[in-house]
Amino acid sequence: MSYQNIFKRYEIKYIITKEQKAELEKLMSLYMNADKYGRSTICNIYYDTPDYLLVRRSNDKPEYKEKLRVRSYGTAKKDSTVFVELKKKYNSVVYKRRIDMTEKQAERFLVDRTEKPNSQIAREIDYCFERYADLQPKVFLSYKRQAFYSKTDDNFRMTFDENILWRDYDLSLCNGVYGTPVLDEDKVLLEVKTAGAIPLWLIEFLSVNKIYKTSFSKYGTAYTQIFKRNQHQKEQINETANLILHQPLEKMAV
Repeated sequence: MSYQNIFKRYEIKYIITKEQKAELEKLMSLYMNADKYGRSTICNIYYDTPDYLLVRRSNDKPEYKEKLRVRSYGTAKKDSTVFVELKKKYNSVVYKRRIDMTEKQAERFLVDRTEKPNSQIAREIDYCFERYADLQPKVFLSYKRQAFYSKTDDNFRMTFDENILWRDYDLSLCNGVYGTPVLDEDKVLLEVKTAGAIPLWLIEFLSVNKIYKTSFSKYGTAYTQIFKRNQHQKEQINETANLILHQPLEKMAV
């Protein structure tokens, strides 16, 4: 099967309620078709340095940023097709380049570093490993997606992402979908993907409903939650250590 492996587009994001999503879907039926994959569960493993350098830089909103991930559609098996993706953003334009291979080959390519695909995209991914020391699997992130494309413009797409979950353990595409929620249960991530302008019907809907674009990042938000959790754990450990340290000697002897 042939896959599209190079993308260049603008990606505009909005956080909406499920009620707003239902209203928008009614309007979209006039202008958009459901993607051939319809509803799907997307699973990703993001690669980063031990101190999360890539996502920390991304959260600082620089002019240029990049992410490395491997993606499957649904829970993978060792012989399932997955996509190793290098996603870059420069001056608000998103460039995504990817190669497809089996999950087992992807593990050898990214983790063991023994698989060496012969393509320009693979060489760019190899350079990413050279540029950033000790890239490794850091976060599993999944979500349920509905995808749509315009009836008149193949380059205009819209997606709804719900049930966005993360975990920083059990980092395999083969081990099922579970983890900590990124958004409140009533919230949905709307992404508008276009090579050009946004159609007037969508602009009017967003304006009437007072829906404004956001710089929301699924991986960036997951990292923020991980950082807060780790800080809380450190504080608890320090509090326990201080309690033990300042206990009266007679209590410690007992």
